[in-house]
Amino acid sequence: MTRPDRLELMGFPLDPVDLQGAANVLSTWMLETPRQPHTVVTLNPEFIVQARSDEPFARAIRAADLVTADGVGIVWATKELLGVSLPGRAPGYDLAVELMRRHGERLGVFFLGARPGVAELAAAKARESFGVKVAGVHHGYFDLADDQRVAELVRDSGAHLLLAALGAPRQETFLQYWRQVMNVPVMIGVGGTLDVLAGNVKLSPPWTRRVGLEWAWRIASDRKRWNRAPRLARFVALVRAAKRGAKR
Repeated sequence: MTRPDRLELMGFPLDPVDLQGAANVLSTWMLETPRQPHTVVTLNPEFIVQARSDEPFARAIRAADLVTADGVGIVWATKELLGVSLPGRAPGYDLAVELMRRHGERLGVFFLGARPGVAELAAAKARESFGVKVAGVHHGYFDLADDQRVAELVRDSGAHLLLAALGAPRQETFLQYWRQVMNVPVMIGVGGTLDVLAGNVKLSPPWTRRVGLEWAWRIASDRKRWNRAPRLARFVALVRAAKRGAKR
């Protein structure tokens, strides 16, 4: 299917699609034959700040087949710097749930990441809620020496969808490096999604998600996330500097 022309935001690609538009594209890829691997990055302000000093991370973002706006900061920056109003956002959790809801028992999902036991619980609850087939599960506590083994495990599962909850930038670089080996039609880095699906982490209130402020709720409610605030402030400063530079 056709999709809107890709934008470039601060040196990184961005596809101007909302949740339904992104799910439409990914649904097409999942049903294509022969199977072709596709990676998805859900872009947020922290990614841009980190990737500016992390070349493997930057390459993984630029090589992704679909890059959606995850954070409201991306929506704001796109308007400020490009004069473009995005149709909406497509965060990793919402995208994963939408795909499982749409395809149900036709969809084989591999759940990868989080602490030992979390992927199994997330998979069981997803199967109960959406009827999906659990193609495989594996925790996220493996090192680089085990990457190939895990990639081959994913490949042999025959999954249509891989949800990689390894945290950024690990999940993005893993998916990009091993994409041809795994050969999963749709592979998404989904951060803490498995913990949410498993019920270990509470989803942010609906009102925060409607206005794009779930990030603020998560930071305020979890002290472990307080170190994210400086990156967000850095992003705002980068956008303002870029805007001033464009006016000269």
